[in-house]
Amino acid sequence: MALLKILLYPDERLHIVADPVSKVNEETRLLVRDMAETMYSARGIGLAATQVDVHQRVIVIDVSDTHDTLYVFINPEIVARSGESDYEEGCLSVPGVFGKVSRAHQITVNALDADGQPFTLDADGVLAVCIQHEMDHLLGKVFVEYWSQMKQSRLRTKLKKQRRKVM
Repeated sequence: MALLKILLYPDERLHIVADPVSKVNEETRLLVRDMAETMYSARGIGLAATQVDVHQRVIVIDVSDTHDTLYVFINPEIVARSGESDYEEGCLSVPGVFGKVSRAHQITVNALDADGQPFTLDADGVLAVCIQHEMDHLLGKVFVEYWSQMKQSRLRTKLKKQRRKVM
């Protein structure tokens, strides 16, 4: 297994729409294992393949306190939504930045697991938010893009200054 490089906002590759996985095979399972290792190493609770510059519809999530409940979603599709809640979100592609986003409180998602088997999951709370957040990545959207243009502009300026200091 290998740690993958996480793309940082505003990298344009984060805006590429992911393609469906045509066949779940050993290459897909290796991607899932590498993504999970990368997510755990970065202390995240979710990671989309888009964030590691692989433009396939693959997501890994673990919202458990013990980091031992890995969910794998291949070709996920939300088939039902209900309620609305505002959550304070963060993102491995926008480290150190947090902000509120409105999301459905409960969702039903259809997907394939790491063995290519179809499943349906009803999720609410943090798990539902995380699934929606990661699915946005597959559509080329980063959570900060829900914010006003002014707030996004300030964030880009702040990030540019931070990155200049590192160089």
